[in-house]
Amino acid sequence: MPARAPLLRTALLAAALLTACGTTPEPAAPAAAPTAASPAPKAPKTLGGPGTACVLPVSFSLAEDWRPDAIDDPEDPEFAALTRQGPAIVRCEVDAKRAGNIGFIRVWTAKGPARPALEGFVRAAKKTSDVVYRDTRAGGLPAVEVTYTFHNEVLGESKEERAFAVATPQGAVILHLGGLDTEEHRAMLPAYELAKSSLRLS
Repeated sequence: MPARAPLLRTALLAAALLTACGTTPEPAAPAAAPTAASPAPKAPKTLGGPGTACVLPVSFSLAEDWRPDAIDDPEDPEFAALTRQGPAIVRCEVDAKRAGNIGFIRVWTAKGPARPALEGFVRAAKKTSDVVYRDTRAGGLPAVEVTYTFHNEVLGESKEERAFAVATPQGAVILHLGGLDTEEHRAMLPAYELAKSSLRLS
């Protein structure tokens, strides 16, 4: 035991000196927990180009969970009451059901310039009021847009609707947003505006 005393005294002296000089090592800070990387945002799907659900003269971005379906044989005269509205023939229907809304964006084509095609489309709807046309742009293309109120005789109520038309080398293309009622129509406006702002020739 006496032999170990000098070693013990030396260790105590060294500890005292370290404390006096302020060199006592501080406890290490705990390592920060790794943070999970944020998921990359989903790129919006596009519709209208080759290989998409509906091949159209234009293409545009789809809102998440909107489901497109091409119209089978839209020029069959037997189904003209369902597939034609004035000069326009429906080519594609984009359903909002999976996104939680009741309504569609429908894509129509017509011969001739955009504005006459859109005016004929609205006239054929009948039971419309508060019809307002304005010049605008859809993506980089000149466009004409219409807002109006449509009276649904079956439901006995009126609702807001809107559409825009652009000219393409294949004729006019009309994108129309309806909806079960005005509330549904307004809830779907972001998807319509996305389609409008991203539109381009296919």
